[in-house]
Amino acid sequence: MGIVSLYIVLHFWLGTVGGTCSQFNALSCDECLQLGPQCAWCTLQNFTDSFSIDERCDTPEALLQKGCSGEFVEFPVTKVKILKEQGLGKSAGHTNVSYIAPQKMRLQLRPGNSLTFQIQVQQPEDHPVDIYYLMDLSASMYDDLKMIKDLGSTLSKEMAKLTSKFRLGFGSFVEKPVLPFIKITREELANPCRSVDFECLPTFGYRHLLSLTSSTDKFNEIISKQQVSANIDVPECGFDAIMQAAVCGDRIGWRNDSMKLLVFVSDADSHFGMDSKMSGIVVPNDGECHLDDNNEYSMAAHLEYPTLGQLVDKLVENNILLIFAVTDGQRQNYENYASLIPGATVGVLASDSRNILELIMTSYKELRSEIDLEVLGNTEDLQLSFTALCQDGAIITGHKNCSNVKAGDVVSFNVTIELKGCLAGLRKFSLRPVGFQDALEIELESQCVCDCHQTPEANSTFCSGGRGALECGACVCNPGFVGPKCECTEDQEQISDCRAHEGAEMCGGLGECFCGQCVCQPSSFGRVYGPYCECDNFSCLRFRGELCGGHGECDCGECVCHSGWMGESCNCSTSNSSCMSLDGSICSGRGKCVCGKCECTVPGASGEWCQRCPTCGDICSLPRSCVECHLKAKDPLDECAVKCNSLLATVSNSTDFEESRAALCTLQNEDYCLLSFSLVDSDHGSIIYNPKLYDCPEPPNALLIALGVCMSVLIIGITLLVIWKFLISVHDRKEVAKFEAEKAKAKWQSSTNPLFRSSTSTFKNVTYKSAGQQKSDIS
Repeated sequence: MGIVSLYIVLHFWLGTVGGTCSQFNALSCDECLQLGPQCAWCTLQNFTDSFSIDERCDTPEALLQKGCSGEFVEFPVTKVKILKEQGLGKSAGHTNVSYIAPQKMRLQLRPGNSLTFQIQVQQPEDHPVDIYYLMDLSASMYDDLKMIKDLGSTLSKEMAKLTSKFRLGFGSFVEKPVLPFIKITREELANPCRSVDFECLPTFGYRHLLSLTSSTDKFNEIISKQQVSANIDVPECGFDAIMQAAVCGDRIGWRNDSMKLLVFVSDADSHFGMDSKMSGIVVPNDGECHLDDNNEYSMAAHLEYPTLGQLVDKLVENNILLIFAVTDGQRQNYENYASLIPGATVGVLASDSRNILELIMTSYKELRSEIDLEVLGNTEDLQLSFTALCQDGAIITGHKNCSNVKAGDVVSFNVTIELKGCLAGLRKFSLRPVGFQDALEIELESQCVCDCHQTPEANSTFCSGGRGALECGACVCNPGFVGPKCECTEDQEQISDCRAHEGAEMCGGLGECFCGQCVCQPSSFGRVYGPYCECDNFSCLRFRGELCGGHGECDCGECVCHSGWMGESCNCSTSNSSCMSLDGSICSGRGKCVCGKCECTVPGASGEWCQRCPTCGDICSLPRSCVECHLKAKDPLDECAVKCNSLLATVSNSTDFEESRAALCTLQNEDYCLLSFSLVDSDHGSIIYNPKLYDCPEPPNALLIALGVCMSVLIIGITLLVIWKFLISVHDRKEVAKFEAEKAKAKWQSSTNPLFRSSTSTFKNVTYKSAGQQKSDIS
C-alpha cells in the first residue's frame, strides 16, 4: 500500500436461527439483502422442499444449520478497491505532486454496514500562494488608500520568507450604481462627493484592476492610481465583488496548484440576498462571471446581491480561502459570516489600515497551521464520522481538523462511512483539506442486488419442465404460470381455496394465492401466517407497551402466557408471594390478592398489603359504643338496637374474631372508668354478656378547689405587697444617704456664695459732726 496504511473495519450483526431475517418473509434474494446486513439467501435448488420459499432468507449461521452449505449462500461482503495511490509530497518523486493519499478509491457497502478507512495529509512545503487584494474604495477608505501605497513591496518581502511562489492581484468595489444606494442627479453621478467639496470617481460596483502577478511594482503602481468614490448608505456591494473574484478565475489568474487567498478589506457591512429589491432588482444572482471588456462588473444594476449560500458554494467550488480585514465596529458581523464559510478568518483592521500587513501575515500563518477536511458532493443517505490523528500524537474523536501543523508535517484521519439505504446508482463524493487542490475521490456502490441474478438458467427443468427461469435457487415463472416451481397455471388456480369463506378477501388481503395456497406477505411488525394469512404474532394486547406484558407469546391474536402468569395480556402473576404482609398473612387479613396485588375489602383499609386501617380497631374496640349505650341509656333496647346490630355484624366478619370465637374485653372509657364485657360469636351473630362499669374515679371537691384558689391568690398578693414595700424602703434609704453625703461635702464661703447676706449693716450719719468719727451699729 506504500505510504498510506489502509484498514477496513466491518460491523456485522449476525442473528440466530429464525432471527430477524426469516420473519419478514422475503420472496427474492434482493428483498432479503435489503432487510439488513446480517441477512443471507440460500440458492440451493431443493432447499424449499423442506422449507417455504421465505425460509431461504436468514442469517448465514441459521442457513447452515438448515442444511444450506456455504457455497450456496449469497452473502455479499464489503469490498474496498484503491484505484489510485501515490506517495505524499515531492519526496515521492511523482510529476504530479499530491499531498493527500490515497487519491481515489471504490467502495461496495450493504445498507446498515459501516466501513472505516484512513487517509493521510501532508502540509506542503514552499506551497504556491496567490493573494487577491479586494478593497472597499468608498470615501471613508481615503486614508487607508494612502497607507497601503507600498503594501506590495512589504508583503512580497515577508511572503518570500515562507514561499518562493507568491503572486499578488488587486480589485476594488463601492456599491450598485442605482437608487436608493446613490443620488442620481447629473452632478452627483459625475461627482458623488460633491456635497462635501471633494472630487471623487463616479460610483461603480466591482472593478478588476490587476491580475495575479509576481511584480510588486505593478501592484504598487495600480494602488497609487486609485481614487475613492461614494454612495449614500453604509453597507457596500462587497459580496458582489467576492462572487466575481471567485468565479472569474481566468481573469483573476488563479493557479490550480496554489493556495488561493482573497483578502477583503472594508470598514462597512455588505449587502446580500434580497437587499437589492429596494432598488427594483429582482433577478437572483446566477453565480456566473460578468466582467466586461473593461474588467468591470456589467450586471451590477441587473442582478441581486449573492446570498451567503451562493458565496459558500462558489468559494468552496473554486477552493478560495477568504480573509476578512474589517474595522472593529464590523468585526461581529463578519465573524458571523465567517462561521458559515469554510476556511474563512476575520482580522481587525486599524482605522487607516496601518496594520494590514501584520493582519495578512497572521491570517496566512493561521491558515497554514491548520488542516481541516471538508466533504464535497452528495452524501445523502450516508453517515460520515471522523477521528483526527494529529502530528503531536493527539487522537481527537469526532473532529476532522488538526492545529499547529508545520510545513512537511503529516496528519491522518480515520473516516467511517455508514450506508443507511440502497442507492439509486454509483455515488461519487470527495474529501479535501480546506485550501488544498488535492482531494480523495470516493465512488460508493450499495450492495442491494444479488450476483446470482446475473446468471439465470432460462427454461430450467427444475421449474416444472421449463416453465420458468431458475434465479438464485428459485423459479421465476413464465407468463401464465405460477407456484414455487411454476407447477400451476393461472386458469387452474383455485382462488376459492384461498378464501376463508365466500365473499371474503383472498388470503385476507395479506398474501397471494399460489396453486390454491396462500403465501403471506412479509410485515415489518412481525410474522403473518395461517391457511388464509389470518394469524400473526404481533396483534395481541399490550401491557405497559410490551406485547403480552413481556410474559407471553402472541399466537394468532391471543396471548399464550408463560408459566406463573395469567390474564388477557399476561400481566397477572399467579403467585401470592407479593401479597404477603409482614405478619405472614395475605393482605393483612383485610383483602384479597388479585394479579399479585392486594385489593382491600375491609372499609378504611389501605396500603400495599392493606396494613393501614385507622378505623378498623380490634374486636373489643368495635362494640365499645354499643356497650356504653346499653349502660347509659334508659331504654337500651330501643335506643341502641341499630348501633349494636351494625357494629356486631362487623365484628362477626372480622378475620381476627373468626380465629377466636369468644373474647373477654376490658376497656377504659372517656371518663377513665373500666368497662368490661364478654363477646361470644354464635350462629345468630355476636352476643355481649355481663357488661360492667367500675373503678370510676371520684369527682373533684369544688369547694376545696375554690378555697385553695382564693387562698393562693391572697397569699401571692400579700407576698408581692411586702416585696414592693421592702424595695421602696431600700430605695428611700439610698436617696437619704446620698443627700447626706453631698451635704457634707459642701463648703459655703461668704465671699463666694451669691445667696449669703450678713446680719450686720454699717452706714455713716452725715448730720453728726465731731472731731472723731462715730459708728453706729444696727443689728
